[in-house]
Amino acid sequence: MKKILLTCGALLIAGSGLLAQSLKQNENLKSMKKFNHALTIDPIKPSTVPASQQEDLPVLPPNKNTNIVSIIDIGTSANAYGYYAGTRSMVWYDRDLNAVANLHRMGGAGDPGGYSGDLGFDFSLDGGETWTNDTEIYEATENAGGEYYTDAARYPSMGIFNPNANADPDESWLVFFAPNLEGTNDGWGGYSYGVANMGDPAVNTKNLQSSPPDVYQLLPSGFEISENGTVYVTDLNHDLAADIFQNSIILEIGEWSESEEDIIYEQQLIDHFADPELGSPSDVKVAFGSGGETGYISVLSDDGSAEAISGFKGLYPVIYKTTDGGLSWDELGGIQLGGPEGLEGIVYDLLTDEQIAELYEEPLPTREEIPYTTAFDHDIIVDADGNLHIAVVIGITAETAYSITTGVQNILGAYDIYTTDGGETWHAIKMGSLLQFRGTWGDISDDNRIQITASEDRETIFVSWNDTDLEDQEDNSRPNVYARGMKPNVWGSADLTCVEDNPEPTNVTLFSEGMWNATFVCVSPNTREVDGNYYIPMVYQALQDGSDIDPTQFKYIKDFYFTDADFCVVGNEEIAAVSAVEVGQNFPNPFSNETNVTVSLKQGSNLNLEVYNITGQKVLVKDYGYKTAGSFTMTISADELPTGVYFYTVEAGADKVTRKMIVQ
Repeated sequence: MKKILLTCGALLIAGSGLLAQSLKQNENLKSMKKFNHALTIDPIKPSTVPASQQEDLPVLPPNKNTNIVSIIDIGTSANAYGYYAGTRSMVWYDRDLNAVANLHRMGGAGDPGGYSGDLGFDFSLDGGETWTNDTEIYEATENAGGEYYTDAARYPSMGIFNPNANADPDESWLVFFAPNLEGTNDGWGGYSYGVANMGDPAVNTKNLQSSPPDVYQLLPSGFEISENGTVYVTDLNHDLAADIFQNSIILEIGEWSESEEDIIYEQQLIDHFADPELGSPSDVKVAFGSGGETGYISVLSDDGSAEAISGFKGLYPVIYKTTDGGLSWDELGGIQLGGPEGLEGIVYDLLTDEQIAELYEEPLPTREEIPYTTAFDHDIIVDADGNLHIAVVIGITAETAYSITTGVQNILGAYDIYTTDGGETWHAIKMGSLLQFRGTWGDISDDNRIQITASEDRETIFVSWNDTDLEDQEDNSRPNVYARGMKPNVWGSADLTCVEDNPEPTNVTLFSEGMWNATFVCVSPNTREVDGNYYIPMVYQALQDGSDIDPTQFKYIKDFYFTDADFCVVGNEEIAAVSAVEVGQNFPNPFSNETNVTVSLKQGSNLNLEVYNITGQKVLVKDYGYKTAGSFTMTISADELPTGVYFYTVEAGADKVTRKMIVQ
């Protein structure tokens, strides 16, 4: 039975509540709709990659500083379509193997004369230091006499299957899954899938799956390998020829077969109604938490469960949840983004008062009257407490239904929308403002490609995206990679990473080879952690002179990382000044006797400590009075608290810092 979220408002009464205010007639404003990847059949142009022409990098303002990353050439592809089609799982890091893998279509200098319908991967077994590139693991062979092979693979996803935590590559497998050009669904309709041994990739499998009756397989966009080794793939059941969404999500569940040395899939359909005016949902993702029992499916859609603010129809995440490894799913409903019941981090933090005045005609709308929508791609992950995190771009709903307003810098936000109670309520944390939205290269376009990564303990979340910061650029065709980390708190705030003294996302590719050319970035869902550093494996596809049809080079960003010391902003709002207090993680943690918290005050202030349980109830308060600048140690005794998970907040003047601790 459907469960209604606390954050959802009443259903919109047809024809009522239209927004009296309207956006100003601004020549820069654009109304962006989703573009249809499925209608794009890419050209074939296998050849060698010409020598790159490195542009001179200009000097940017000092506040744009970051560590310059090292970038390594890895594999190649016949054209830009090898990494195209929004967020997919194409980069994966396995901690037990210390292996990084990058899956892509073939061709280019690393595969001379190769066909873009074949699949290969690049891999490193030493954490990204050295690579074996363009290792072919799937070959298209079904040629009906036309220009394209019917089993030509497109837009693949992959992960590393290693459920027994093997350190031996021979005991682990790369799992891939892709749509192909079978043709039963207006050019598409088939799936190509298989595995390749990480120790000997020549040991691989190839399987083809046609659409069953009344099912229209299309372009799977969700992929997950749970900790128990089960593979999950999600797709939208959409008849392209008739352009009719079949009101269901396709879910493929795969299990390892020892006898076949392959993944064996079973398909099921999950009912999902979408407003007929929408046509089809925009994106569908799947993710599982520790242990592999609790999982979520998120669909960017409109099923009528969230209110259309002021009458404007937009997209929002609709959530399904399982607690039995995917055997059954409960519909949690849609997440209300805007309006009186919307998410505070969106309603009150996305736009400034000045931006509202710039965007709208008089009389200005209240914040609760502004309609919000997601963009068209998203990514999800499940944290240590079994709670879902959704990385997604949020903007103003345009007057055209299911469109997003762009064209003015900083009116879009990169967000982490997350729950702390299993999906009953939701919070939104703004990770950064976006300068641009969509980039175009030849005949193809791509949006910000927002993606999400989790630390090994799943308690720290990182969000990454593409954005172009050139002031004279009118679209996102010259992007850098941006990233930001967050440590969520139970009541809806979070610690966020900063760049030195600036509370902002980090420009990963600044001053590097990838500056303004880090197109189509793909990011691992798992961090590589060494000496307290959270390394985030990233690969982008460097284009030749912005061409979509020339061969391309994949580039691995070798050494980008965050540390716990980078977290310095607390709460929904981006504060202008650096916190006057630095709070260390309690040590030891977990603890059964007592633990210490070290506090460093940059100036004298009143100091107190508050401890909250997992439900947000305040269970302990300590007031230390006025303390002068310097270091101070707080002690918390386990005798004061029952066994469990807690959050402690240190307050110094107007600054607050929150950390998580465990009492054993």
